[in-house]
Amino acid sequence: MPLYRDDAIVLRTHKLGEADRIITLLTREHGKVRAVGRGVRRTSSRFGARLEPFMVVDVQLHTGRNLDSVTQVETVGAYASQISADYGLYTAGAAMLEVADRLVSAEREPAVQQYWLLAGALRALAAHAHAPGLVLDSYLLRALSVAGWAPSFTDCARCGEPGPHHAFAVAQGGAVCTRCRPPGSTAPAPETFTLLAALLAGDWDVADVADRRHRTEAAGLVAAYSQFYLERTLRSLRMIEREA
Repeated sequence: MPLYRDDAIVLRTHKLGEADRIITLLTREHGKVRAVGRGVRRTSSRFGARLEPFMVVDVQLHTGRNLDSVTQVETVGAYASQISADYGLYTAGAAMLEVADRLVSAEREPAVQQYWLLAGALRALAAHAHAPGLVLDSYLLRALSVAGWAPSFTDCARCGEPGPHHAFAVAQGGAVCTRCRPPGSTAPAPETFTLLAALLAGDWDVADVADRRHRTEAAGLVAAYSQFYLERTLRSLRMIEREA
């Protein structure tokens, strides 16, 4: 089919020539797709503003030999302006887009769960539903779980011994018992383990009332866990503005 339509999230853009852009999209049915948005950098462009990072769109694409071409765009979630106007929202959102781009590495391989996780997280950011750092950490934990790296915050991640336990080892997959605890593991506060489990489960009644020091400790563990399993440093995490 030369033409196809899908819901999509704009992950990133690159300039192409004098007026075009290459748009990297995470689509609902077709996975990651790169397409050319012709003329979108011109002020007269009919849909240039709809093809900015953080936007959720209904897009029609024309299949090309190397890159597809955008032919129509309708807005589904106009999140770019709200997120970009607030530094805390922007940095959290940028980290989400970077992680999604990394997790869905192959093009045109369906990643429906990753699409819905990212769409929901961006919607929560734009609506100020929760503190940006909490939304980011919840997204990271859940996206990694969908990708096959689900952490354990109660039972021992290595031997399965029922918890709660008092140590956390990134390379082992989360909480570890006394017997399995490797050198260099950390000992988070029990409240931090509770917060991490709530973020993974989407239990916002628990997460929203967590103390600031436990949010900070949890954020450090989530960042370390994410970068270990993604096997790369996430540039966007260095800019994160953490809130109480």
